[in-house]
Amino acid sequence: MSYADTALPVRLDREAGTPLAVQLADALREAAASGHLRGGDRLPSTRALADRLGVSRTVTSAAYEQLHAEGWIAGRHGSGTYVTTPPTRAAASVSPSGPPLADAEIAPMLDLSPGTPWAAGLDRAAWRRAWRAAADPEPLIRAHRAGLPEYRATVSEHLLRHRGLAAGSVLATGGTTAAVVELAAAVLRRGAVVAFEEPGYQRAVQAFRQAGLTVVGVPVDEQGLRPDAIPAGARAVYCSPAHQYPMGSRMSAARRVELVERARADGLLVIEDDYDGELRFDVAPLPLLAALAPDVVVHLGTTSKILTPTLGAGWLVAPSEVVRAVLAYRDLTGTRPSPAGQRVLVELARHGDLGRHLRKLRRELAERRTLLSEALSSAAVPILGDDAGAHLVVLFESAEDETNRIAAAERHGIRLDGLARHFAGTPTAHGVALGYAGCSREALVTALPTLVSLLR
Repeated sequence: MSYADTALPVRLDREAGTPLAVQLADALREAAASGHLRGGDRLPSTRALADRLGVSRTVTSAAYEQLHAEGWIAGRHGSGTYVTTPPTRAAASVSPSGPPLADAEIAPMLDLSPGTPWAAGLDRAAWRRAWRAAADPEPLIRAHRAGLPEYRATVSEHLLRHRGLAAGSVLATGGTTAAVVELAAAVLRRGAVVAFEEPGYQRAVQAFRQAGLTVVGVPVDEQGLRPDAIPAGARAVYCSPAHQYPMGSRMSAARRVELVERARADGLLVIEDDYDGELRFDVAPLPLLAALAPDVVVHLGTTSKILTPTLGAGWLVAPSEVVRAVLAYRDLTGTRPSPAGQRVLVELARHGDLGRHLRKLRRELAERRTLLSEALSSAAVPILGDDAGAHLVVLFESAEDETNRIAAAERHGIRLDGLARHFAGTPTAHGVALGYAGCSREALVTALPTLVSLLR
């Protein structure tokens, strides 16, 4: 017996030997390849489609997961699931029942998502030398709960030299999100209110929520997070003052002072995510919040944006009571950051390769930003964001405009990051955050005419 969906070209045969989830994925894939479904078409939710087909939600969820992995559909936070374009012409010509294409057969899209590092700019000889040197010490018998002493010393020197922070207690972390997980579990009590930039870094939002905390959005503007909008009774506030993610503003000096004064008056813990903090190439950076108020600020940094996520290494600088709580949590749970990436960073710094890479990175990103901003400005496309970091923002008039332009870009082989997914609540701004670090400069230059046309 077959079941047909009235809106989608789907027929499922319960008597066939092929699993229903595979049948559903095949049918939707064929519909997208044949043009019955087009890029930008919204699909029903897994629950709604399951009800209409008379199957369990497990079937529809498995089919959607497979199509998402293959690049046929994409989910947008708070908006739904949409059809993208077929990954390649070759993919569209494959029989639905045939084997999936290998990754090497699928032409990669030009990914202009923010938060991606310029890993291709790493000196490969220095990279290999650092890994070899990192393997020279004897294997550890037990991990250091605070991080390797030499790594913590390296981070302290890095923060002083590149961020102007005379760090006291430095802890190694597995990265920004890993540090947020530890802070949520070790320092903040379940049910506590955390004020958060809206829009902001949604992985951190989810980390707080998973720990049983209540996240309340605080609006940002051209001067960064608004301290006056932090709700009364909040226990902590999370912000990215150096280069707000994703809107790109820099918190003004007056706002920084206001936030610190509010934190001290109300007993707030300020969590400073130093996103893109090292990547200033216009003017000297403003003082870190941790430098202004080390008694109420937790400073978070990572190697993922300046080097590569391969290292899985970050750091936390915090008041002594926060450090003690995190260390106690690590003892209790047996969790510690991996020392391998820490050793590699130590070796990169020891030979001066870290400093050389940062200087090269700043020059490269400054030139890329100029290329992108001049091309957009010449087409009268307004841009937002401080003249720093590795992304800028272009606003659109509506959510529909954002959805349509992202879909159009995908049809041209360009992946754009919409602002909608960066909101924990209802989006109040629509547009895209354009990252220009992860791709090659040649690919960026080649794509500029198409990109400008799409955003005009």
